[in-house]
Parts: sequence; C-alpha cells; structure tokens
Amino acid sequence: MLETLELETGPRPTAAVIWLHGLGADGHDFEPIVPELDLPDAPAVRFVFPHAPLMAVTINGGAVMRAWYDVYNAGGVRREDDAGIRASQQSVESLIAREKTRGARRIVLAGFSQGGAIALQTGLRHGEPLAGIMALSTYLPLAAALAAEASDANRRVPILMAHGRHDPLIPVERATISRDTLRKAGYDVEWHDYAMEHSVSAEEIGDIAAWLRRVLS
Repeated sequence: MLETLELETGPRPTAAVIWLHGLGADGHDFEPIVPELDLPDAPAVRFVFPHAPLMAVTINGGAVMRAWYDVYNAGGVRREDDAGIRASQQSVESLIAREKTRGARRIVLAGFSQGGAIALQTGLRHGEPLAGIMALSTYLPLAAALAAEASDANRRVPILMAHGRHDPLIPVERATISRDTLRKAGYDVEWHDYAMEHSVSAEEIGDIAAWLRRVLS
C-alpha cells in the first residue's frame, strides 16, 4: 500500500477523493487546496494524497524522484512506460479498495500531470462505478489500449479535464487530442483551459470545487 497523507472535511466520511501528485512532487503538493475548495459539510469527504514511489527518471538524467512511471525517449520519440503505468494503476486500485472498506460510497480519482494520467488509466478501467475522474494538466496514457480494456462500469463516469494554454511541459494540444479521443469513445468530458503554464490557478480551483460538489452530492 502506498504511503498517504489524509485530510477529512468532517467526521465519518462517506466520500473520498484520491488525488495523485505530479512528477517529482509528493502527497503534500495539493494538501493546501482542500480548504480553498470550500466544500459543503455533507457529505464529509476524505482526501487521500498518496506519495508515488521513488524511482530513477530517465528524461531527468536518471535522477531519483517520486514518479508514477518512467519518462524516456527512444530514437527521439517519447515512448510510454507501459509496465510502470500499469504498476501504478494497481497501486491506486488498492487505495480504492481500502476506501470502500472504510465506508466511502462515492469515490473520485484525481491527479495532476503524471498523477492525472494514472487517474485516467485507472478510472476508465476500474470494474465498479466511480463518482468521477479529474485529470489536470495531463493526457490519456496507453490510449491505443483503452478500447479493449475500458470497463463498462465507468462508460458514463463524469470526467473533468483542465489545462494551461501555455503549458511548456505537456502542450495543450496533447491534452485536447486526449479529450477528443475520450469524447469520440462516448465519455462525458467537461473541459476547461486557462491562461497559465503547468500549474493550477484560482479560477481552476473554483471550477474544481463546483465539479466536486456536483459529483459528490
């Protein structure tokens, strides 16, 4: 089980948000956002912020940092770390299972950058209905495998995608391709973009809060 940081908005939470950080960060990265969301008292929500494993990241010169999967180029072409992505998917599945045993009836998977990719990877394949998937400043990983692996249980899951129009790390065009791929496959994707880089803005936090209120109510 991944190590986690947890915050609860009230006693005996019946909803959970599992929020995955980006490359090189840790579970503390999005902890300060929770009070800014100003969620209603009911239902009480448990926010679970996992720490990704430490690993050497090829694209960063082999430096060891927290990452959900490796990032590397082969012959000048970025190649996806299939094994690493699927290993993180299984780790997040374990977190989902734990939240269910703790009484969470509605569960949202959320993530930023690499974390958002794992939220999409896991949520779209999860075998029971989720309350929502939130994918911030990210893209759809292993897109070619989705049609064969998607779970019918989450064909109608609400998906929030948000991205900075000036993102230098994951260009917004890569995110819109992912958005369009999901929409063509029949998924309900709410899209927002902002005049920012690879970050989170106050306007985006407001949109996240409104979306969470809807899917957790």
